[in-house]
Amino acid sequence: MNVKGVFLIFFISIVSFSQNVTVASDNLTLTTDFILGKYDYKNHELFTLVNPKYTSKTIYLNKEVYTAFLKMHNQAEKDGISLKIISGTRNFEEQKAIWERKWKKRNNLNPIDRANKILEYSSMPSTSRHHWGTDMDLNNFTNSYFEHGKGKLEYQWLLKNANKYGFYQVYTNKTNGRTGYNLERWHWSYMPLAKTYLEFYNKHITYLDITGFKGSNLAKELNIITLYVNGISKKAKTAFNKD
Repeated sequence: MNVKGVFLIFFISIVSFSQNVTVASDNLTLTTDFILGKYDYKNHELFTLVNPKYTSKTIYLNKEVYTAFLKMHNQAEKDGISLKIISGTRNFEEQKAIWERKWKKRNNLNPIDRANKILEYSSMPSTSRHHWGTDMDLNNFTNSYFEHGKGKLEYQWLLKNANKYGFYQVYTNKTNGRTGYNLERWHWSYMPLAKTYLEFYNKHITYLDITGFKGSNLAKELNIITLYVNGISKKAKTAFNKD
């Protein structure tokens, strides 16, 4: 084989490797495909089906996250608080379906305004924390539910107790300068794992990886990685620091 042929094989190998980086960290083996949601969590060794009594539909979570949730749920139940998971792990294809449904619905807007409207509460595929199996939505998808009556008691209990089990509200209000998605009182993230996954994301994912759906070409212009992927609460960012 001539020198040109050897170089071509070497180049192809480098390109192929860059498409799915694998890194071992803290006894976890992470890949870019995993972080981008491009895998089947239903057949993944790290995931488990959530018992239907804790959910409103078929939901999978990372096993460690599920164990932590059960501990939190049991204590909440003792305190007279009911916690139900209404959304859990979503892979790239599931997030794409959500995104493109909303993209089509808002076809009266120009592309930037259309994307910004969706981004109030929904992530671009390959940028959602739900890809990781670490994040869950609890009880209700409206902020107003958590402002009165039973919903207010549930939210107050979570604010007081969820951190003890590793769960943090990542999308708080923006009065303190947080960027990205609007306030989501229902969205709770298991930071012992999610923190490591976010660190991997920031080291290995670029805008070239955010592709394969309508409007993906706007990700860089909208500064999605800085403003949205990293647009979480200060309390969540500083949770479980390694130093």
